[in-house]
Amino acid sequence: MKNLNLLVVEGNLQEENDCFKKNGIPTHAESLKESLSYYTKDLNIDVFNPCSEKSFDKILPDIKKYHGLIWGGSSLNIYNDTPEIRKQLEFMKNCQNKVKNILAICWGMQVAVTAAGGQVKKANNPHIGIAKEITLNKNGLNHNLYKDKDSQFNSPAFNFDEVVKIPENGICLASNKVNKVQSLYFETNQTKIWGLQYHPEITYEKMISLINFRKRRLIETRKVFKNENDIENHVSFIENEILTSDKEKRMLELKNWLKSIN
Repeated sequence: MKNLNLLVVEGNLQEENDCFKKNGIPTHAESLKESLSYYTKDLNIDVFNPCSEKSFDKILPDIKKYHGLIWGGSSLNIYNDTPEIRKQLEFMKNCQNKVKNILAICWGMQVAVTAAGGQVKKANNPHIGIAKEITLNKNGLNHNLYKDKDSQFNSPAFNFDEVVKIPENGICLASNKVNKVQSLYFETNQTKIWGLQYHPEITYEKMISLINFRKRRLIETRKVFKNENDIENHVSFIENEILTSDKEKRMLELKNWLKSIN
């Protein structure tokens, strides 16, 4: 691979990232940088958080120098329409006019879809640490995103929302029983956007850390689990998945995206 300039966009607010660090959990941007560097050291990776900047004046004039942009996860919900979310949407719209290649993961996909005229709503059921039986459709089987990928697989995932309307001219690539759109592809202007609802860049070990970190939130606020015993049983299920999980297979989407922009 040639030397690539990449921009990683951090979706979480700084307060959430500070809590991550206090609890010894890598931020989503840190997880992305580590996973991308697994395939090649010839990467120049910058990190940008749209919510931490007063304006985009410093980055937008030079944004075309990046071969690709990767937009990661967040604990935000796109339909809440806060100033921070509006700021991320504004930055995504700028990127969809200026950056040739975008890999949008989880929250990143939801921002990309909304910015391009699609729609995201709260899902009937969430993924907490793992998405099971993600299945490629005909489009997915023939897409470079999934070169050498099994036609059905499990993956780390953590989401409460889902894409319900794909942008015009977009295609769904994969689904499972929880989310009809687990991945997609669409283009805006000169930009090619590969979107994933799940997290190939994050380990199951980090997902377990996130579950424990959000334990009270998952029980009391989100009401996904009744009690800590329910959470422990769920964590045990994910720990069993770790025993059969293959790192290279899990991260193939990252490898394939890097190859596509090389």
